[in-house]
Amino acid sequence: MTVYTCTNPSVTEVRASKVESDAFDVVAKFGAKADGKTDLSKPFLDAWKEACASVTPSTVVIPKGTYLLSKVNLEGPCKAPIEINVQGTIEAPADPSAFKDPNWVRFYSIENFKMFGGGIFDGKGSIAYEKNTCENREFRAKLPVSIRFDFVTNALIQDITSKDSKLFHINVFACKNITLERLKIEAPDESPNTDGIHMGKSEGVNIIASDIKTGDDCISIGDGTKNMVVKEVTCGPGHGISIGSLGKFQNEEPVEGIKVSNCTITNTSNGARIKTWPGEHGGAVSEIHFEDITMNNVSSPILIDQQYCPWNKCKKNEESKVKLSNISFKNIRGTSALPEAIKFICSGSSPCQNVELADIDIKHNGAEPATSQCLNVKPITSGKLNPIPCSGPVPKTPSATA
Repeated sequence: MTVYTCTNPSVTEVRASKVESDAFDVVAKFGAKADGKTDLSKPFLDAWKEACASVTPSTVVIPKGTYLLSKVNLEGPCKAPIEINVQGTIEAPADPSAFKDPNWVRFYSIENFKMFGGGIFDGKGSIAYEKNTCENREFRAKLPVSIRFDFVTNALIQDITSKDSKLFHINVFACKNITLERLKIEAPDESPNTDGIHMGKSEGVNIIASDIKTGDDCISIGDGTKNMVVKEVTCGPGHGISIGSLGKFQNEEPVEGIKVSNCTITNTSNGARIKTWPGEHGGAVSEIHFEDITMNNVSSPILIDQQYCPWNKCKKNEESKVKLSNISFKNIRGTSALPEAIKFICSGSSPCQNVELADIDIKHNGAEPATSQCLNVKPITSGKLNPIPCSGPVPKTPSATA
């Protein structure tokens, strides 16, 4: 087993030391059956409880094979570092009505945790996608997030696949020093609300060398997220890598210290995006840096949207109360699917401050040249810039983004 300690919340340093660990095999010791029909819930939970109670480091093993899992809630605190080695494929019930609350696999209040093994969590989301419409909010409220990490500290999630989640694939809430590395996330591009990785109220989250293909934001960064690193991520299809949406609810915490670098975004509706609701409530976003990013046929490669209003359900005639400052977009290159390659639609009551554009080269895939729109912002510029900053007119009603 490997013990993980994180010393810097913004760039996780993982120290490894080999120690002996006790193995808790759900098949050999707890009677699980890899037949795709017998519920894994009790053997999985029994193995977890025994491993969590161990005073020495322990590993729960899910061997190769296909398992049905109705749901499981894995709680700490544990008495020693704990791992889960997922080698098999774990499948959710296909029928959304099997879930009475929005959880499938939940990890809660755990410290010094690792999950690895190359296994697959299959959310079986196809029926949910057909029924999850804008009008069917009650149905959506009961859809489960595939994997939740709540109040987890010092964790490494590595070499895991999340497939066809009914709602978000992975949700990170109130966590500290958690690294998600070499993940594979996949769902159809028309699957609604299937954010790849969403987080909020967390510090020291690192998303590294992962491949995300889904129907919503590849990564969505909610309020209270601080000191986060995203690097070497491929995104697409999906809605891009997004800060927000923010300003929808009261008492949202600031988002600060986010660096997104060395990523490739392909065939998405958005690329590097910050989105806040008009009207509604206040908030703050600062020290956000997008660097060294390749855009391939992205509809809105660089976007600040402070008039974010999906489904036209917002206070359109009011300005956003979320303050944006110290934001940079550097060395971003590639192609846009629409002419408006750069759109900065900032708040009239609280204009964006210290927004920097440097070394941008984005070409429109069509006959028209790429353009750049600016509203309530005067960006700081340097290096080669294509399109020319703020060169295009801003329509009275900027086009909505998903």
